[in-house]
Amino acid sequence: MISVVNFQSVDGVVQSVLAPDEDTEGGFRHGGWVTAGMDSAVAEFMQGATLAAGGLLLGRKTYETFAAVWGPADQNDPAVAALNRIPKYVASRTLTSSEWNNSVLLGPDLVAAVREIPEELVVFGSADLLGTLFAHGLVDELHLLTFPLVIGTGKKMFGELPEPLSLRLEVSRTTPSGVTISSYAVE
Repeated sequence: MISVVNFQSVDGVVQSVLAPDEDTEGGFRHGGWVTAGMDSAVAEFMQGATLAAGGLLLGRKTYETFAAVWGPADQNDPAVAALNRIPKYVASRTLTSSEWNNSVLLGPDLVAAVREIPEELVVFGSADLLGTLFAHGLVDELHLLTFPLVIGTGKKMFGELPEPLSLRLEVSRTTPSGVTISSYAVE
């Protein structure tokens, strides 16, 4: 089972959500845009998703960002401790080693490698990786946290897909700051 949990703007931008310099690829200059919408309901949802994960499946860029931020973070926080404890599977064509606790680099046949992973996985971020996962029918659940903001430019979560992606809404709610959390089953 693979669950995707992602922040997006109303216009579908997923780039550089946490910090201004997180991902400036393509000249993106609007980083850190989730800060205004972070409230206790968003934090609670993210903590629950993190604590429920059997492992993480991450693209290289997200992996490097997470390793730098969460690796040295306060291990007294249960979600931080979970991120450091659980297996992390990394899709990368350029990394030759992975230093963060319990990290495994996946081989060149990403689809076959992902199908062999025994844990229930959560994917955070990883916009480039998501295209491959969706195109090969590897995603079972999609949890979108849509922030009430139109950015106008930046990486989108959904690029070209070989077929339309059918989703079934399971639950949706709006947090006090206006973030809509929608959970879908991928059909």
